[in-house]
Amino acid sequence: MTHAEIDALVKSFIVDTATGPVNARVQQITVRLVSDLFKAIEDLDLTPSEIWKGLEYLAEAGANHELGLIAPGIGLERFIDIRQDEAEAKAGLTGGTPRTIEGPLYVAGAPESVGFARLDDGTEADKGEVLFMQGTVYGADGKPLPNAKVEVWHANLMGNYSFFDKSQSAFNLRRSIITDANGRYQFRSIVPMGYACPPNGSTQRLLDLLGRHGNRPAHIHFFVSAESHRKLTTQINIDGDPYLWDDFAFASREGLVPAVNHVAAPAELAKKELTKPFASIDFDFRLYGEQAGAPVTEVERARANA
Repeated sequence: MTHAEIDALVKSFIVDTATGPVNARVQQITVRLVSDLFKAIEDLDLTPSEIWKGLEYLAEAGANHELGLIAPGIGLERFIDIRQDEAEAKAGLTGGTPRTIEGPLYVAGAPESVGFARLDDGTEADKGEVLFMQGTVYGADGKPLPNAKVEVWHANLMGNYSFFDKSQSAFNLRRSIITDANGRYQFRSIVPMGYACPPNGSTQRLLDLLGRHGNRPAHIHFFVSAESHRKLTTQINIDGDPYLWDDFAFASREGLVPAVNHVAAPAELAKKELTKPFASIDFDFRLYGEQAGAPVTEVERARANA
């Protein structure tokens, strides 16, 4: 079939059969996606078995709750960010902290504190390196932003996230920090480890067929928000990780790899009440002000809520 014939066929299937109220946007999207799918089937000469195996794969991935992992793995989540960046640039918004993907492992409702929080529950303190991370949230006017919210979450030393990993305590390695009067935040945690997709999962099966690995560098996720400012979704990578610039989820970006300082001076250890060296990361966040015509930054998607 020609592409024009396919367009006419899809119209007859989806548009011409409507007898009740129509959501025009849903109809528009459905027609486009189904048309593109049919054209791909025709152009690639997909067999019935290949088509049904594809549907079975999607059903399996949904049942395994891995669609949120496949999305970054095929570059979809990064593509969304690229479009958001372009739209902000057209609106004249430049110079802020780079955004990058959220990923599928945020959990709402983390404990909240002002200025400082300890993220880890102490169970891995003797196995990993203690981390202190601190910085300032700056507003659109370049001044520090008191009362901004810094939501932070990351994996443990096994590459697992609390809530999804039932062996961890509730909200381990997850907190919300309200910046102090000087716009400052700080937290204590452990330096996270990188991790890979579940080896027998739907995502890794696809990556294997594509000749790709499923590894992520060690990283820390953030939502940063403040009144009259655009919400920032981002993450920083831990410098030195072997997958730093080879992230299967395409989330690594210039400007999001701060230096990691390893502190061993006795006086500094005494201030932190520690007996062994710790890691320290300084990182500031710079937010954009809300602006008409810029894309919405609050993404509506299903998220876990503990």
